[in-house]
Amino acid sequence: MGSILCEHCPAACCRHVALPIDKPGNKRDYDDIRWYLMHNDVTVFVEDGDWFVQFQARCHNLGADNRCLVYETRPEICREYEPGSCDYAGGPYTYDHHFTHAKQIEEFYFKRTGKKLGKPTPPRRRPAPRKKKSA
Repeated sequence: MGSILCEHCPAACCRHVALPIDKPGNKRDYDDIRWYLMHNDVTVFVEDGDWFVQFQARCHNLGADNRCLVYETRPEICREYEPGSCDYAGGPYTYDHHFTHAKQIEEFYFKRTGKKLGKPTPPRRRPAPRKKKSA
């Protein structure tokens, strides 16, 4: 065929940012992850035991044809990306764990500890209405 992989690539690697986070070690850590997952377009995944927070965000330099508009001067992190580990080449990507909603991390934590995340917050009481002073 003579075509190269990049000619058919949907540029999956250029549509998100994934940053390593510390492996959760206590209830507060898991609750922080629950907070991340309460935001739109944020997921958390575990790959080979390492934890990451991922933000769905399209690169400003991705052209309409899914090609890099600054390829010659692209950042080093892009240069280090190996075509063999490409999301497109590898088919469906598999994670040790992939959390897309707060409820999933709550269930994960409960299975590990038998405890629930978060603590109930008592409802706020409205202050009693002020009485008008009589003249």
